[in-house]
Amino acid sequence: MATNTQNMASAIKNRSETEKSLDRSFIWLTRIFALAIAATLLWITLQVAIGAWPAIQEFGARFLAQSTWNPVSNDYGVLPQIYGTLVSSFIGLLLAVPIGVGTAILLSENFLPATVRIILVFLVELLAAIPSVVYGIWGIFVLIPIITNMGRWLNNHLGFLPIFSTPPTGPGMLPAGVILAIMTLPIITAISRDALISVPSSLRQASVGLGATRWETIFQVIIPTAFSGIVSAVMLALGRAMGETMAVTMLIGNSNNISLSLLAPANTISSLLANQFSEASGLQISALMYAALVLFILTLIVNILAELIVLRMKRI
Repeated sequence: MATNTQNMASAIKNRSETEKSLDRSFIWLTRIFALAIAATLLWITLQVAIGAWPAIQEFGARFLAQSTWNPVSNDYGVLPQIYGTLVSSFIGLLLAVPIGVGTAILLSENFLPATVRIILVFLVELLAAIPSVVYGIWGIFVLIPIITNMGRWLNNHLGFLPIFSTPPTGPGMLPAGVILAIMTLPIITAISRDALISVPSSLRQASVGLGATRWETIFQVIIPTAFSGIVSAVMLALGRAMGETMAVTMLIGNSNNISLSLLAPANTISSLLANQFSEASGLQISALMYAALVLFILTLIVNILAELIVLRMKRI
């Protein structure tokens, strides 16, 4: 053993200057790439902020608190869009997280034959490759009729509840939330599965050796150990849902109103940008850039919270 260690140390010392130069070059190259990513992010932020500056000067913080969006009178506010962005994203997560984590558990443990697991993993990851416009078309012709029929029943029988207080008209908050759940499902499932698989097998064996059942091992040992990875998956999915454009634009109804009913049409910041940017001019362009800056800040906050939660869980 000592001889092998000495040989390895000797080999490291005897490396040629070319190899050492290549190592140093690789390190500097990775640093340059990392700095380039940070510089690109700052450059994009700066360009959006410069474009939004006239609207920031004109409206200030009230841009975030008023509901009017009137290009004729140049009066703008994004409160309904912020509300729609957050609510539709949380509806998507509410549906996708239990299904995604449950699927990840199914695909990470030996509940199914290996061949079946491989096929299912491929199919789940294939969902991420479907273009969002295809999800939107599917939502229009399949999802909206189903939710509209269900929404009529909910409105007739549970209409006294604020979330079902309006008759469904087709596109609305609930269809957008459901399509976001489907679109974020591959992210949650894939990352959660990787986190569960990375749990050391020694923990599983120790838990079983102490007399725990399979489900006790999963819920009391494996999931707590992989919890930081699962939280990362959820936060990444939330960021993805908040920035989704095409499918949500096709299903949410694009109504600049705030309604507690999930069956009513709504709007998001991404949908607002997609619908109006091509025909905007003057102060409206600046207002749209201001809205884009707000979305950027919201997404940044989500990612910062994700990092803080992961770091806190790692300390625990």
